[in-house]
Amino acid sequence: MKVHKGRGAVSGQASTRFNLPQREADGDWLDSRDDVDGPARHPATTVTEEHPRSILSFNKSPDIPFDRSINAYRGCEHGCIYCFARPTHAYHDLSPGLDFETRLFAKPQAASLLRETLAKSGYRPAPIAMGTNTDPYQPIEGRYRITRAILELCLETRHPVTITTKSDRVLHDLDLIAELARLKLVAVAISVTSTDPHLSRLLEPRAATPHKRIAALGELARAGVPAHVSIAPVIPSITDQFLEEILEAASAQGIHAATWIMIRLPHEVAPLFREWLDAHFPDRAGKVMATIQSMRGGRDNDPQFFTRMRPSGVWADLFRHRFRVAMKRMGFAKPSIALDCSQFRRPSLDGQLSLL
Repeated sequence: MKVHKGRGAVSGQASTRFNLPQREADGDWLDSRDDVDGPARHPATTVTEEHPRSILSFNKSPDIPFDRSINAYRGCEHGCIYCFARPTHAYHDLSPGLDFETRLFAKPQAASLLRETLAKSGYRPAPIAMGTNTDPYQPIEGRYRITRAILELCLETRHPVTITTKSDRVLHDLDLIAELARLKLVAVAISVTSTDPHLSRLLEPRAATPHKRIAALGELARAGVPAHVSIAPVIPSITDQFLEEILEAASAQGIHAATWIMIRLPHEVAPLFREWLDAHFPDRAGKVMATIQSMRGGRDNDPQFFTRMRPSGVWADLFRHRFRVAMKRMGFAKPSIALDCSQFRRPSLDGQLSLL
């Protein structure tokens, strides 16, 4: 099984849910391919600009703590093999595998579209979640700066926002984030799956190293930004051993709030994750999947509201207990995010703030 250096997915297999075309390589062709075309190249990253008519997405999911979100990018170059957002690429006739992390989309007009939404007379403010599907600080943010433009607008209009990321690039916007924090308008979560840089390169090949993420948490805390470590996702027999180490490292940086999320494998993520296990951890692949299924009612994934975010069974209870004990011993608490919506100032479409 071929592993692509610097990429999370092993294959670029397309989805079958939307009648996408399938291709299968013939054995004779595989034997002669290098002689005809030369050695296979590493898949390159491409970015396509798209221009949607709206940017703010609303949801009514009863088991997530926000009702609106912004995703300035589609796809994510971090390449996290477990990413639950991978199936969204199938909607565009692209593979949730390699295409998701190599064929990216950017929305350069995101901030101006958000301004139009915030200017509407019927709009009512509530925290906007960033980083719910794809990372707002993935590498191409360095070129496009879409996330920064959105934060500038949030500061201008005094609109609350939350950020979830796996990148220390969040510190590039610390000037804005610190000012938003002073006004009680922002909270940041940084996801850390392990303290092992080698494992991180396999799981999240283009995300920041665990050390950089934990150091970024410290910088945020010292700047007065409400920040917490998100141990997400937890992968049994792969990352679960790092729970206490992650909390200890975060505590040393002045972080005392944490959450955790068990791995979820919706739709095409399950077969991609199985391929990844077979390529990198064949000795324990069966054990990992059996444990996941034991927490998901015997299936690879539980799609039901509430239970999808709350795994059950002996293994889940064991990790839950470990988390509570470690939190208590180290003085951690669950994040308490109380952002202020009362300061919101509706903008006008010419860039000036409304007096109403």
